[in-house]
Amino acid sequence: MLDAMPDIDPYLDATALAALIARGEVSATEALDAALARLDALNPRINAVVMDWREQARTQLGMQPAQGRRSPFAGVPFLLKDLGQDVAGLPSTWASRARREVLAGATSSVVQRWQDAGLVVLGKTNLPELALKAVTEPLLFGPCRNPWNPDRTPGGSSGGAAAAVAAGIVPVAGASDGGGSIRIPAAYCGLFGLKPSRGRVSHAPAADEVWEGASCTHVLSRSVRDSAALLDVLAGAEPGDPYAAAAPLRPYALEVGAAPGRLRIGFSVVSPLGGAVHPECAAAVERTVHLLESLGHAVEPAVPAIDGLALAQSYLGIYFGHVAAEVRRCIRVHGARPADFELDTRAIAAIGASLPAADYVALRARWNGFARALAAFHARHDLLLTPTTAQPPARIGELDTPASQQAALRLVLALGLGGLLRRTGIVDDLARKSLARTPFTQLANLTGTPAMSLPLQIDAQGMPVGVQFIAAWGREDLLLRLAAQLEAAQPWAQRRPDLAQALVHGAAASPQRAP
Repeated sequence: MLDAMPDIDPYLDATALAALIARGEVSATEALDAALARLDALNPRINAVVMDWREQARTQLGMQPAQGRRSPFAGVPFLLKDLGQDVAGLPSTWASRARREVLAGATSSVVQRWQDAGLVVLGKTNLPELALKAVTEPLLFGPCRNPWNPDRTPGGSSGGAAAAVAAGIVPVAGASDGGGSIRIPAAYCGLFGLKPSRGRVSHAPAADEVWEGASCTHVLSRSVRDSAALLDVLAGAEPGDPYAAAAPLRPYALEVGAAPGRLRIGFSVVSPLGGAVHPECAAAVERTVHLLESLGHAVEPAVPAIDGLALAQSYLGIYFGHVAAEVRRCIRVHGARPADFELDTRAIAAIGASLPAADYVALRARWNGFARALAAFHARHDLLLTPTTAQPPARIGELDTPASQQAALRLVLALGLGGLLRRTGIVDDLARKSLARTPFTQLANLTGTPAMSLPLQIDAQGMPVGVQFIAAWGREDLLLRLAAQLEAAQPWAQRRPDLAQALVHGAAASPQRAP
């Protein structure tokens, strides 16, 4: 119990907390102290935060200028993901032992924008090595656990961010999404997760685009209005960016509460890879269909004309290639040894290193076909609705590579036979097996379209279940309008993990009212 903690409801969203601070009802120092008290109480149970920067946070808070109080999120505690969200001179490990001594050379533009908006960075969150998995169990930091059930994963790769927000440590946290890494943890942890359009948020100065434009940065939040307002903070190009999405007609914050109109929505509960979809995940979509129809929307079964296995192969081909390049770069630039990387990472890198350049280019060229097929779907339907994931969150350790396969991988790697892994059909096997639990999210990454996961449902075990909506490129405004309508019709803010409520004093007893 946190009896000494300031009496601030840990489940206020960032907008409400910022308003309390702006009105002087809570000081920024009290807000930070409360977040740190929750961190100390909860993090030993969930291992969401892997870098504690409380002293830097106090320094940042003390340096905020007087006019900073007019910043939209002045004084609100915040966490960064330990990948692509750097602060100059502080660690940037990407959850890899190969980078454990690496310090960031420059502050990322997204971090600078978050800090300019008044967010107070108090640390960094857990993720899988190099952000490569949909579970967060790196050897460097150890597994992150889901606050709703600590035996289960919070998902990945933004698993630490999701766990920290779901547990009430902070109201919102930085995240990124290269194949579902915002939406999957949002679904598993009962949060709202919006993946922006390609070109909406800059990767400056470290990169022009990440994973051929498949990856993007935003946040995990408890409320639609937080994600909308923080997209206003992040949206817009930096000098040197190769391209930028057109600016919205008005701030995204104004889309929250705006009528979405009568939308045409196609839906499916069938895995694009042909695998099993858990009944709870399918039922979440079916219940959402009924809710949408009650709100006046036109909903029908419909999917874009896309070969799901071909899309998975294309995604994994680029994924393999980028892992190989990153492993080589860490060895060359940072002096890492191959043994510093996890076995699975080394195997993926070996496959990528054996992939001919011509094959890589051919796999990338397929993306055009996927984008055009999805655009044809969006000519008939405003949105595509699917489960966010095909299966509930796995148990911690459930998806570890079996010992027999680990031994085989070590032998293959020792013999330098990475090409053999690719030629024996392992890529197709991985396409089916590694994405079987999460086959719905990669489409939006390869096509660059915006997508979101909403925590509208709870399963029979009391775990959150997410549903995903995909919009046409550049239509974050439409997603936010619908999200706010669904949030109002079927609120989720009152749902809180038992773990957090049991440990955080006053979490439910005397909540502050959101302005």
